[in-house]
Amino acid sequence: MKTHYISSEILDLSTIKDIIENHTNLALSEEAQLNIKKSREYLINKMKDNQTPVYGINTGFGSLCNVKISSENLSKLQENLVMSHACGTGEFVPKPIIKLMLLLKIQSLSYGYSGVQIETVERLIDFFNNDILPVIYSQGSLGASGDLAPLAHLSLPLLGKGEVYYGGERMQADKVLNKFNWEPITLQAKEGLALLNGTQFMSAYGVYCLLKSYKLSYLADLISSVSIDAFDCNMSPFNALVHLVRPHRGQVKTAEQILEFLEGSELGLSEKKNVQDPYSFRCIPQVHGATKDTIHFVHKTFKTEINSVTDNPNIFVKEDVIISGGNFHGQPLALALDYLAIAMAELGNISERRTYQLVSGLRELPAFLVNNPGLNSGFMIPQYTAASIVSQNKQLATPASVDSIVSSNGQEDHVSMGANGATKCLRIIENLETILSIELMNASQALKFREPKKSSPFIESFLKPYRSIVPFIEDDRLLADDIHASIAYIQSMDVDGEILFG
Repeated sequence: MKTHYISSEILDLSTIKDIIENHTNLALSEEAQLNIKKSREYLINKMKDNQTPVYGINTGFGSLCNVKISSENLSKLQENLVMSHACGTGEFVPKPIIKLMLLLKIQSLSYGYSGVQIETVERLIDFFNNDILPVIYSQGSLGASGDLAPLAHLSLPLLGKGEVYYGGERMQADKVLNKFNWEPITLQAKEGLALLNGTQFMSAYGVYCLLKSYKLSYLADLISSVSIDAFDCNMSPFNALVHLVRPHRGQVKTAEQILEFLEGSELGLSEKKNVQDPYSFRCIPQVHGATKDTIHFVHKTFKTEINSVTDNPNIFVKEDVIISGGNFHGQPLALALDYLAIAMAELGNISERRTYQLVSGLRELPAFLVNNPGLNSGFMIPQYTAASIVSQNKQLATPASVDSIVSSNGQEDHVSMGANGATKCLRIIENLETILSIELMNASQALKFREPKKSSPFIESFLKPYRSIVPFIEDDRLLADDIHASIAYIQSMDVDGEILFG
């Protein structure tokens, strides 16, 4: 079994993709072990006979920060914190995102600024390596003070409380601990706060959304290339000369990619009757390219975040100081997630417009892409479905980060709402998957009406296995089955990391 060693080395998306897809185990490097132990020892020595209030270590939390806690109650204080903050509601967080939350919490604690026991971090690693995934709910975080409620549910199983997924079942955490002969962790001073303060819910959603966004950005270019030939479009708008005089990185890359996909296309080389094409085809480089640039910006934000310390207070051993700050505030992530959500919604918006053009009976294509239209409704209603999803995405793309609601008796008087931004962003991206799948159905069908002329060798090789799953529609049939098959085909596609992140 391959092992990834947690260290101060930069954790990036390609590494995370590799860890998750190859079921790589985690272990602490010697560097991480030393950092965690030094921080813990410093905290123990610092708090010996210390009567000075230090937030969250010997005081209450939030607006209760001025309530002093006696030494004999410090462990109970941390356990109470975890239990009282586990107030999640709503849908269950998807298991891949829970696994990412574990990875990112381990990474953040490993830098040695949190004062946790090494046993606590190693137990989180045990959970990760054995696919013991705490049951977490999607609602409850304000995205400041960290993702308190979700991270409380992530932490409960350390205490033998709450629920976990294990072996395909959902069960009580204490049963799984017994199965592995593990004793519950007894949290020491500061530990509950270190586990709960942090942005790992937002960060895990963001990483998951980014991985899907890179893939769907690539597929949007590929599927739109099928549509370009299916609608018999001009190739001149993709000429490099056009884009080099407005050299936005994403725009240039999109135009290059579409020319590569369509290289050698008989349809692309054929003489055109139409001087210009609708914007949903002609402006693909400009629109898809802007989304690429947004993904790139959001990637930079999350790369910084997942390689950061986001709990509170922070312990600086070398400087001999413990500082209560605000690194748990999710504002950088909230803004980035809203930006990503808008950018991905736009890929769906322009995709649906291409679908609409393909079914409109234009350019020698039959109305609704079917023989005997009238008797057959053909592809009339898949466009309706796409339109309804696009409309929902527009609603979901309303920024979460512009809102803030006061909490904790006014102590936490500005919050990011980044957690709501995170869950909305994922819904938009999952909706985009469906919208692109519907465009692919339409484009594949339309391209058959262009025969005997063919698209490029690359496009034809891409469509061959697809058409074995979603074959040409001669007469009306149950199209929901084809839509779901098309979605499954897109989901099953694996795109190499070098292509995705290049």
